[in-house]
Amino acid sequence: MTTPKIRPEIRKVATDPDWYQPYRISQAITANGLIYVSGQAGFTEDGRTVPGGFLEQGRQAFRNVERVLAQAGADLGDVIKVGIFVRDMAANLAHVITLREEFLREPYPADTLLEVSALAQPDWQIEVEVIAVESNR
Repeated sequence: MTTPKIRPEIRKVATDPDWYQPYRISQAITANGLIYVSGQAGFTEDGRTVPGGFLEQGRQAFRNVERVLAQAGADLGDVIKVGIFVRDMAANLAHVITLREEFLREPYPADTLLEVSALAQPDWQIEVEVIAVESNR
């Protein structure tokens, strides 16, 4: 006798406007008490890349992560894993550390930092994805 698979409740999380809908991507998905936030870059709600270079794009990427987490009822304090993708590691490692100091707190989440050759838009310099626990607040 086979045991039936129990599928967890999977719920889409989206802000208004949902800037990822045209690409058939969820901004985030919740399942089994976790929130999986898709990569967020340094763009505004209308899809324009913020001016000002790496740090400003990074700050906007983290603000976009915060906005998606808020829609799921969580915040950056609920983050347990971060993935940061950068176009130029040598030039921007110190900036990544600055962003971590500005947006993350103890206990710092687990983190993966990768240099990539390209992101979805040619002017993007950084993209941030996270996994968070659903908050009981």
